Amino acid sequence: MKWAVSDRRRARRDDDADGLGDHGPLAVYVAHLGSARVNLGSGFWTDSRDRGARALGEAIAAEQNKRVVLLGDLNGTMDDRAFVDITSQLLSAQDAAADGLGFSWPAKFPVVRIDQILVGGVQPESSWVLPATGSDHLPVAAGIGW
Repeated sequence: MKWAVSDRRRARRDDDADGLGDHGPLAVYVAHLGSARVNLGSGFWTDSRDRGARALGEAIAAEQNKRVVLLGDLNGTMDDRAFVDITSQLLSAQDAAADGLGFSWPAKFPVVRIDQILVGGVQPESSWVLPATGSDHLPVAAGIGW
């Protein structure tokens, strides 16, 4: 499901009747993909996550807005081949504007970034990890400019 998001308080100008400023609409996707599982006999199981990644890639490819932000727990790093349909279209805010390694999981001793913010048609200006919240993941944040 996709919902339109707008912040008319930030974008509003006296001559801006629709609240979009000079930039136009921004499509925001929020995702929580299935997690990778280890099976003793067969190794890693990622079918659910990989199906979700393909579906996201298809949705982003069909997106009519030029400006897109995808954020969420993707349960994988962006160098995983399962995400090629996404990473071929969007840029990782962490890779482009990182402040540190950006590791987000597990929260008690983070060793990998599986929580992502990816953008297209906007410019990542910064990216960082926020303090623990009680989740098993650390939250991630990014500054994004037009």
